Amino acid sequence: MTAFLALCLLILWGHAAAASPDRALEEIIYNALPGDRLQVIMRFSEPPPAPESFTIDNPARLALDFPNTRSALPERRQEINVGLTQSVNTVEARDRTRVVFNLVRMMGYDTRVDGNNLVVTLTPAATQAAAPSQPRPLSAEQRRAAPPSDREIANVDFRRGPEGEGRVIIRLTDPRTPVDVRQRDGRIELSFARTALPEELERRLDVTDFATPVQTIDAVGESDRVRITVAAHGEYDAMSYQTDSEFTLEVKPLSREEREALERERFQYTGERLSLNFQDIEVRSVLQLIADFTDLNVVVSDTVGGNITLRLRNVPWDQALDIILQTRGLDMRESGNVLYVAPADEIAARERQQMEAQRQTAELAPLRAEFIQVNYARAEDVANIIRSDGISFLSERGSLKVDSRTNTLLVQDTAAKLQEIRGLITSLDVPVQQVLIETRIVVATDDFARDLGVRFGVTGRDTTGRTQTGVSGNLSGAADARAGTIPTLTDRLNVNLPITSTGAGSIGVSILRPDVLLDLELTALQVEGRGEIISTPRVITANGQTAIIKQGESIPYQEATASGATSVQFVDAVLSTEVTPQITPNGNIILNIKVNRDNPGAREVLGTPSIETREVETQVFVRNGETVVLGGIYEISTLEQLIKTPFLGDLPIIGALFRQRSHTETKAELLVFVTPKIVEEAVMN
Repeated sequence: MTAFLALCLLILWGHAAAASPDRALEEIIYNALPGDRLQVIMRFSEPPPAPESFTIDNPARLALDFPNTRSALPERRQEINVGLTQSVNTVEARDRTRVVFNLVRMMGYDTRVDGNNLVVTLTPAATQAAAPSQPRPLSAEQRRAAPPSDREIANVDFRRGPEGEGRVIIRLTDPRTPVDVRQRDGRIELSFARTALPEELERRLDVTDFATPVQTIDAVGESDRVRITVAAHGEYDAMSYQTDSEFTLEVKPLSREEREALERERFQYTGERLSLNFQDIEVRSVLQLIADFTDLNVVVSDTVGGNITLRLRNVPWDQALDIILQTRGLDMRESGNVLYVAPADEIAARERQQMEAQRQTAELAPLRAEFIQVNYARAEDVANIIRSDGISFLSERGSLKVDSRTNTLLVQDTAAKLQEIRGLITSLDVPVQQVLIETRIVVATDDFARDLGVRFGVTGRDTTGRTQTGVSGNLSGAADARAGTIPTLTDRLNVNLPITSTGAGSIGVSILRPDVLLDLELTALQVEGRGEIISTPRVITANGQTAIIKQGESIPYQEATASGATSVQFVDAVLSTEVTPQITPNGNIILNIKVNRDNPGAREVLGTPSIETREVETQVFVRNGETVVLGGIYEISTLEQLIKTPFLGDLPIIGALFRQRSHTETKAELLVFVTPKIVEEAVMN
């Protein structure tokens, strides 16, 4: 709640204009006055204009605008922490400068111009009511504004911002209208005191369709005030700001992470809460009170002195201590449960002296030489880390040599640097975990073939008068039959479609009559086969290192060169595994793996043999010792073949004597399994 309005009074117009005004705000000084009052003097390069002012009740803020004025202050924020005033912020934009007072609660204020200075007196509300206030100059717009009894809400509007934020824009008839902003239970309540609401604006606006955190806006006029309730949903951050007579409430959507970070940023103090109310008390006494409250040991420098007036109610003790230190220009250093408090300049000078003493000690310290054995890493790699540019662990006088033969470092430096380097090497020189990768490649085949074949022949002889006729499988057989000789079996066959494979079943029939010989042979074969090939390459490698294992043959072939000569080249047909493991912090393994299983093919092209390749390349996340399937290929090959005699092979029933039919079906499946195992150190030893 304290931060979403903290910037509202600063960021209102965007970027400053290119041309800078001549009048400049050069300095802001303050003086504490009795009764928690504060006098602030703003020094300008020339007489300042009458400022335009407005206030916000929650959190309490007072803003003064100086037109045609630029800021020449070295810092935009100045801590005050006097009375009810915490700090003052300054921002410059659009040829004007805005000065914002961050208050504990709202205070009355008077302004007056004194030469090149503007004097602002901040007075607690109760005190101001009892004392007469000095008149303060008003801007022309404020003079034209309606009196408090005539304040009204001129308009209530809603806009969607470019980043999904919802903006509730309220136009006021009087820019001095006090506004109280509160957040509770997903609602933001705006209360405008002593303000009226026209009847046509007393309504509910449903803005759900704008896709912002704002859902509804309810404007209700009460007896002495106007209450506008903004209902929002989800995680959001709200901020409000006012420019002249236009008051804007901006509700921005937030992720949960942004919300938590914002809460941490808004309030960084975690100490036990306390209350302090002292008038003109010694700083040393206040520090002693805080030490007693926290049970901390506090050492205070003799140069700490002076008095302070403070009233803190229910604030963390560390915030109270921070306020006291900043108010008096002090600083602290903590060591264990001991706090050392001194002026900031004194602590800075002391630390510079300590650093200078350490530097001189390092320059004068004697050099020592030491051999450091590197057991697991490469000494050259460790040396590159120690003497790398920008983060060298050697002093300016130190040196480093490497003995690659014994994997040893020769370091020459001061004792402190040697100890630091030994600690670094101890952290780096550790055994690297190793991983055993077992790969199983399974090739399963299932073959089926069925063949039907036939051989058929008719041989005959006929004599009619002086005409002799012979019929057989070919002309040679027909000539033999006409001459009265039985032709050979090959010459007698009209259909010769047998099964060529060995082991086929067959049945043959020959029928001989005086002038006719009939030959018939039927063959049939069915073949079934199942096979399984398992290859199991294993390889072990260090974490993050690539390992390759191969097994197979290199097939030679001749290749002609451009000159006409021939040379012998080789093509690999191997089983190989290439893997790079990465062990995660929780003991699992990420594998970058490539598995090949190549076999010589049956075909050759210009003397170069073909290679049947099966390959899997992937990245996989595996738990230690578990087996996963990297991938698989399933193939089905079906071949139907029909050989027949035209026309006769198409005849029903008897057509089977004139055709050969074969059916072949092949199934093959390739599966690749991988099982990584982290090799324990005890097993390695």
